[in-house]
Amino acid sequence: MEAIPVVVIFDVGKTNKKVFLFDENYQIVFERSARFIETSDEAGDPCENLESLRLSIFDSLREIMRRKEFIIKAVNFSTYGASLVYIDKYGKPLAPLYNYLKPYPEALKDEFYNQYGGKEKIASETASPILGSLNSGMQLYRIKKEKPELFRQIHYALHLPQYLSYLVSGIECSDLTSIGCHTQLWDFTRKSYHAWVIKEGLDKKLAPIHHADEVFPAEFPGNLYKVGIGLHDSSAALIPYLINFHEPFILISTGTWCITMNPFNADPLSAEELEQDCLCYLQFKGKPVKASRLFSGYEHEQQVKRIGAHFGQGVSRYRNMRYNALIADRLFDALKSEGMFKQDKVPVTGSKVSPFGSRDLSIFTTDEEAYHQFMLDIVLQQHTASSLVINGEGVKRIFVDGGFSKNAIYMNLLARLFPKMEVFAASMAQATAIGTALAIHEHWNSKPMPNDIIELKYYAASNDKVV
Repeated sequence: MEAIPVVVIFDVGKTNKKVFLFDENYQIVFERSARFIETSDEAGDPCENLESLRLSIFDSLREIMRRKEFIIKAVNFSTYGASLVYIDKYGKPLAPLYNYLKPYPEALKDEFYNQYGGKEKIASETASPILGSLNSGMQLYRIKKEKPELFRQIHYALHLPQYLSYLVSGIECSDLTSIGCHTQLWDFTRKSYHAWVIKEGLDKKLAPIHHADEVFPAEFPGNLYKVGIGLHDSSAALIPYLINFHEPFILISTGTWCITMNPFNADPLSAEELEQDCLCYLQFKGKPVKASRLFSGYEHEQQVKRIGAHFGQGVSRYRNMRYNALIADRLFDALKSEGMFKQDKVPVTGSKVSPFGSRDLSIFTTDEEAYHQFMLDIVLQQHTASSLVINGEGVKRIFVDGGFSKNAIYMNLLARLFPKMEVFAASMAQATAIGTALAIHEHWNSKPMPNDIIELKYYAASNDKVV
């Protein structure tokens, strides 16, 4: 049997690390998932086990190469953002892969913003909220100030997708989807590194910028395949939609973070939007994408455990719980009676954590009711966050992908809160991984770009109780 041409995609999330093989029709012909036990940095804070990740890349490639039914045409990578690998001139990591949730010293933060014009100025010019370690540029700045000897040894600071690409290609590079992801490195007006980056000399520690659709020859032994430079996962997940849909839309990409992305909103970020955790990404063609973020996926993991423990149920029960319109009606009516819906407008929630964590579970008669209340709390937050980046009357469609797209309660409540929009659950086999493969389509795939890889399920705003 003739070997199948494939692209290998490594999709590295905070929790799951996956490898996929796609054929030229973008069908998955092989997949594997793994989890690694976290290690600790020198301060005892949890962090990614970088050595395990490195070895898994090589082991996976060797295994795939041994399979005679496949012929590797290309390899590419997508990973979570805000994570830097510091390598010496031989490519050896010099430090742990510090966790983006690692606390950032307040004194150092104050010193930086006092020197460079204040938080509002930097946040506005870099389209990045003030997020401490989640601003990866601030991670590198911290090393320069706190560990000058380590800083001196750093040949390049590579964002995680580019480090994984480097392992296979041997070429150090930077890409705009990682640089333009709340790093505080990029000046969105000047379309170059921000002045503070140049003044601190950090640009010399950042590898040359390459386009997201570029490929390199492979250094890792095997057949003659090409290696992509890697992509930030949120930007990768947007690619299939940009290719398939041209009328204005927003995408709510749900996972640990629920990120609303509007590629059709070119307005500069306002001070209010920045205060509410809005930001801009750079998509794979270098254009800005206005976005807002919630930590809802993480909160969901925590709260379903609490609900399950209280009612004596396993958390798996909530993965496929059916939408109960009668319960939803009662919950909406309760919010109205509390004055939450003023003049039939959806209330604006300012908090980044839903109120459910402080709710007394004993007030609910069943876990079904409690879970519906939790999802309503989450979706009310989502309405606020998504509304921040919807620009005027242009956007008529909302696509939801990832974990919550499979949650009937989430989707029905979202449709009720956006009755003037067409709300769709988008189903495709691994949007982030497919986007990562599509970015380098022309370098490995002999067939035309596909236009039928996204399946849509429409959710109607079947109830007019809210707006």
